Amino acid sequence: MKDFKYLAAMTIPLSAVISIYFKGYWSFFTPFYAFAIIPFLEVLLPQDSTNLSEEERFEKKKSKFFDWLLYLNIPIVFGFLSYTLWGLSTTTYALYEIIGLVFSVGIVFGVNGINVAHELGHRQASFERYLGKLLLLPSFYMHFYIEHNFGHHANAATKEDPATAKYNQSLYSFWFSSTIRQYFSAWKLQSKLLKNEKRSFFSLKNDMLWYTLFQIAYLGLVLYLFDLNGLFFALATGIVGFLLLETVNYIEHYGLIRKKLPSGRYERVRESHSWNSNHVIGRIVLYELTRHSDHHYKSSKKYQLLDYHDISPQMPYGYPTSMVLSFLPPLWFSIMNPRIPTEMKKTYS
Repeated sequence: MKDFKYLAAMTIPLSAVISIYFKGYWSFFTPFYAFAIIPFLEVLLPQDSTNLSEEERFEKKKSKFFDWLLYLNIPIVFGFLSYTLWGLSTTTYALYEIIGLVFSVGIVFGVNGINVAHELGHRQASFERYLGKLLLLPSFYMHFYIEHNFGHHANAATKEDPATAKYNQSLYSFWFSSTIRQYFSAWKLQSKLLKNEKRSFFSLKNDMLWYTLFQIAYLGLVLYLFDLNGLFFALATGIVGFLLLETVNYIEHYGLIRKKLPSGRYERVRESHSWNSNHVIGRIVLYELTRHSDHHYKSSKKYQLLDYHDISPQMPYGYPTSMVLSFLPPLWFSIMNPRIPTEMKKTYS
């Protein structure tokens, strides 16, 4: 029964159902749930730093229940996308209701779309990686698969990594730098992969080219079926989705940096190069994303098996609460800067 706790991730789309059904000011219920109710619960509920026993680990590793929880998000994400687009074409909404639905559906894209895509993108089975890429489509972030797997995991907590926020860098500055740099980094990585395999730009193995075509085709289909209103809605929800991802990227490695060795290479990624949180609500809503250090230690490890490490820097709050704090840079800096090791701060000076 304890495994059913991960159904808490479904409370995000459930909140979006409330937003869509009741309309009016309820259209904003999902952002209120995600950034007010969940942080409030995180403060109230205890943390859990325990790790699995070997027997529990064996049972959870072979259980397909955890995989099907991820697969379930595919009809959820595309169901919300289709239903809301259809609703916009058949129902008259006030502008504020549309804005509320943009945020509500966009948050579903971020939590149940990109976050799940991140987990599936690290799997060994090809079909699971394909499902992960599919979940990135509505947020126009299919390039994330390449940059994250071949770029971020090699360069995390270094100045070369677009997804590592610098010390004293605000969230809003990071949104621009990370979004732009990750996209171009993905193209560079793709070019390198093609060159290593002696393939041309127009090779069928050019995944970045395919991603571009798929995303253009997606927008073209939305425009054809749902006119300009549908296109603007699809664009806006996608932007909310990937900005939610970038906010998570921001808090995951903020200010942490690896030492550069005399050889010019960086020290290997250790458990001290990611911010972690043991706050229960954030853990289960985000499929254990908050145990980020162990994920970097072994990226193929499934979410239900991730461990807590004593040497990992711990956030004073859970990831959802920390995301809210990051929206207010002076408050974020005052809370997080004192927690960054002094030797890491000096690297940025």
